[in-house]
Amino acid sequence: MTAATHSSSFSAAADSADAVLLGLDPEQREVATTLRGPVCVLAGAGTGKTRAITHRIAYGVRSGQLMPASVLAVTFTNRAAGEMRGRLRSLGAEGVQARTFHSAALRQLQYFWPRAVGGEVPRLLERKIQFVAEAGARCRIRLERGELRDVTGEIEWAKVTQTVPADYPAAARKAGREAPRDMAEIAQIYGTYEQLKRDRGMIDFEDVLLLTVGILQDRHDIAEQIRAQYQHFVVDEYQDVSPLQQRLLDLWLGERDSLCVVGDASQTIYSFTGATPDHLLNFRTRYPQASVVKLVRDYRSTPQVVHLANGLLNQAKGRAAEHRLELVSQREGGPDPVYAEYADEPAEAEGVARRIRDLIAAGVPAGEIAVLFRINAQSEVYEQALADAGVPYQLRGAERFFERQEVQKAILALRGTARSGGNDPLLEDLVGLGSQVRAVLSSIGWTTEPPAGSGAVRDQWESVAALVRLAEDFARGRPGATLADLVVELDERRAAQHAPTVQGVTLASLHAAKGLEWDAVFLVGLTDGMLPITYAKTDDQVEEERRLLYVGVTRARLHLTLSWALSRAPGGRASRHPSRFLNGLRPGSAAPIRPGSAGERVARPRRRRGPALCRVCGRTLTEAGELKLMRCEDCPSDMDAGLYERLREWRAAQAAQQGLPDYCVFTEKTLTAIAEASPSEAGELSMISGVGRRKFDRYGADVLAICAGQEPGGEDPDGA
Repeated sequence: MTAATHSSSFSAAADSADAVLLGLDPEQREVATTLRGPVCVLAGAGTGKTRAITHRIAYGVRSGQLMPASVLAVTFTNRAAGEMRGRLRSLGAEGVQARTFHSAALRQLQYFWPRAVGGEVPRLLERKIQFVAEAGARCRIRLERGELRDVTGEIEWAKVTQTVPADYPAAARKAGREAPRDMAEIAQIYGTYEQLKRDRGMIDFEDVLLLTVGILQDRHDIAEQIRAQYQHFVVDEYQDVSPLQQRLLDLWLGERDSLCVVGDASQTIYSFTGATPDHLLNFRTRYPQASVVKLVRDYRSTPQVVHLANGLLNQAKGRAAEHRLELVSQREGGPDPVYAEYADEPAEAEGVARRIRDLIAAGVPAGEIAVLFRINAQSEVYEQALADAGVPYQLRGAERFFERQEVQKAILALRGTARSGGNDPLLEDLVGLGSQVRAVLSSIGWTTEPPAGSGAVRDQWESVAALVRLAEDFARGRPGATLADLVVELDERRAAQHAPTVQGVTLASLHAAKGLEWDAVFLVGLTDGMLPITYAKTDDQVEEERRLLYVGVTRARLHLTLSWALSRAPGGRASRHPSRFLNGLRPGSAAPIRPGSAGERVARPRRRRGPALCRVCGRTLTEAGELKLMRCEDCPSDMDAGLYERLREWRAAQAAQQGLPDYCVFTEKTLTAIAEASPSEAGELSMISGVGRRKFDRYGADVLAICAGQEPGGEDPDGA
């Protein structure tokens, strides 16, 4: 379990294929039942994409259309892969492989290496930064701590884009990279780093993908063996695929097209690592016969949060913005987002800590609250403020959960008791896995009540408490599960680094928050220069910063606070400004001026962009004709027949006057849509597909007059 969901990963299994489909909305059901051919699922934040794709796999398995061992589900984090495995198991689809790209590739590399290369697989280098530092020293290039991290990032980018050291300077310039050092120096360090690994018989995570790709390209017999094993592929977070990962996926697929991809271009926030949404955006071009399903029903956030998220994307530019999804909240209304301005950063942190303390007092669990910032260096002031307020917190991205000493001690105790079976007197008369786990952990000093205050002691208690909650969830999903079953589950989670939730306020960067959600989210430090960050120079870089804020906003279920400080330190000059991304969204701010507006805002409301739902049955509309009518072709029409005839007569007169065919004024579908909507004001008319800016300016006044029962030009036919 993570903060990403309220529902347990261990829910009871569905008892039939049809039962797997229960509770899915029409679009999710369409995903679940479309099992053949290429499928592209465009899924907005909070729309239940993991639910849709896990139910798709489970439905295929339970209905006998998919063999569990023939399915490979790929995602980008160990946590997401672990959650997917848990959901599939609960749906009765055990045996399906759910892994990250690196995990799947490493498993194949270890299995086929003796046959393809011979000997032992090189050791895996988990932390490359030390090798990069040594490579820099060998090149007589001294790297500061920040430079060391950034140079390591450049090497990773080069490898996932399949760029060799000699080609790095040209490739980096072409890609518009902001290199932390001279590009020739980075190329030199990169080459030395690669030599160091070879000399010591080691490979890094990028090598795992590169070597697997190399083996599959060179050894057709091995490639065919893998293709015989895996015949159906599902790729989550497809907008984050790098060129190297796409190459590996292509080799897994071969000439087949049994592929389902899921993604959202508006959540592309890792382009600095080589990720690109192009594979998602070009999917329909590559597979013209692909089924495309759009998920826009947001089950996570309130209408107030969703409205702000949609507003952010309405100001976006670029190719990803052209494919944005407009979310539709399915929840009841909640509080409006709060905008807070502070004099300085310590005052902002103290204000946030006070608000968090109030939320906890009002019943919001600390584990359902998060403070999100642009860079990790911002966390220190919030750690101090929360500690001063007596609020427990956890820093996401710090020490791994299963590497903590108290967690290792607790698992060791559980393992020892499990080995003794029912012979341990500690478990006598205890019914239920949760009670047994609490008894075992109490025997090594854990208490059911938390210690007072915060700090290291409270952190250790929270870690062990997370294991207790995990055991309770596990028992609910698997009635009759034993302590030995739980130990197996913990071993699997440790191998996948799939940690349970720790009950403390989460402090995390916006990048680290991807894929998670909380009841209350505080987005802090929202100033120009921080978001967008100073080094975001190009339009593409600025737009990625906007998407980063969008990801932050869509993490909130109910409470959302956006704040900024006018200066860094108390008494400092108030020279900062709120993030430009909030212009036109926060109260009292002007909307950004668009190019070509001559400094004036356009009064006419923006036309609705993105997917739409049928106003009769609620199904997602994708066809152009249906989008014009805002309903399915076969759903009943509520058209005003008299209005339709008046519009047709007016259109014929306009076309004759201009010497044009009737459809050049408005198509039949657009006239039908106008007659069905019967707009009474400019904003309503401009929302109708087919009424573009030019046609609105030319015909809008006439159409509105006709809809109001007046003659074009403003005269009422009855003389009123």
